[in-house]
Amino acid sequence: MCLSLFMLNGKKIGIVLPAYNAAETLEITYHEIPFDVVDFVVLVDDASDDKTSEIAVKLGIQHLVRHDKNRGYGGNQKSCYKTALDLGADIIIMLHPDYQYTPKLIHSMAAVIAFDVYPVVLGSRILGNGALKGGMPLYKYIANRFLTLGQNILMGQKLSEYHSGYRAFSREIFEKINIERNSDDFVFDNQMLAQIFYAGFEIGEITCPTKYFEEASSINFSRSVTYGLGVISVSLMYRLAKWKWYTSSIYKP
Repeated sequence: MCLSLFMLNGKKIGIVLPAYNAAETLEITYHEIPFDVVDFVVLVDDASDDKTSEIAVKLGIQHLVRHDKNRGYGGNQKSCYKTALDLGADIIIMLHPDYQYTPKLIHSMAAVIAFDVYPVVLGSRILGNGALKGGMPLYKYIANRFLTLGQNILMGQKLSEYHSGYRAFSREIFEKINIERNSDDFVFDNQMLAQIFYAGFEIGEITCPTKYFEEASSINFSRSVTYGLGVISVSLMYRLAKWKWYTSSIYKP
């Protein structure tokens, strides 16, 4: 604990693992978490069909939340963040337990927030050559680039990508936005970024390698299309809100 306080400016750091059928990859992910700076880990099991919860117990994850029914990726995150905030986290880092993103970047992401450089940090697969090198399907890479270009134009930002699942937030973010108004599906991530920009915060990015393999979670083509349409809708609604033509409920206090 002393090392944690010394290295990261006295901030309490919580890792949240939104899990669904992560039994094959949870252990390797968990063992790479740097506990010299991490104070606690929360795992939310979104009604998995496998032994995700049993493995979490075996690993000694003390803060385990189990959903009785599947609430979706966004619904899982809502439980993750609420639990971490209730535990007093100053910095919350979302790490997928499918080992697609390396936990070895936790030090860097947490430090950016702990020393007040940015209040939000994304692990970007697009900065550098991490995406295709790590096995991202070409169609997903192309879709990522086109969607990100459109989002940057509509939202007036310059992120390298809006679609990374590796994210770190300061506690202040959750005091200024209302994530409960967001979708329980995959578009939750983009709605949250839109809320953060709308509230006037800046977002930092660091280069993040990624791994695509059979056990890593991934949505199919039809769900990807639904997600893409949702992303475009979020960006358009953001622009309408900034123009004060129409303000979506996700931007209301």
